[in-house]
Amino acid sequence: MKKKLLVVLLSVLSIPAIAQEMYEYKIVTVIESIVPMGMGRSRMIETKTALDAGKFTTSRTDGKDSDQGDVDRTDAKVDAFDETKLLNFYSGVGINFQNVASNDALISSKINTLITQGWDLAFVQSGVESDAGKDDGKGIYITRLIFKKKK
Repeated sequence: MKKKLLVVLLSVLSIPAIAQEMYEYKIVTVIESIVPMGMGRSRMIETKTALDAGKFTTSRTDGKDSDQGDVDRTDAKVDAFDETKLLNFYSGVGINFQNVASNDALISSKINTLITQGWDLAFVQSGVESDAGKDDGKGIYITRLIFKKKK
């Protein structure tokens, strides 16, 4: 009975410690072009600069802005980021599956590298702006790989 009570007590006491775990997040964005003939630009982007979103946030009450400071949107641009070149999905005759496989190998390499650095792949979010018909011929796939790591 005492052992069970001790186990329950220790379990309850450990809940706040688990709930207070802090994580750091990192986003790697993969942009893959579907522009034919190699005209697009496909890249994998990883920022090296941290920004404080609060400095660029305004609050609205009663239809009026409440500025948080004199920060210009151009101050949000980062200069330090890694850019990994990827291949475009389309070639002159359609989807190039060798390019798809090559991009998969590069993206896997990035994921494996980050995992060895202690990051965990937490979420994947993707979107597409695809070819809108005969006169468009353009589009991108965008995938955000969201990693987390205990602080």
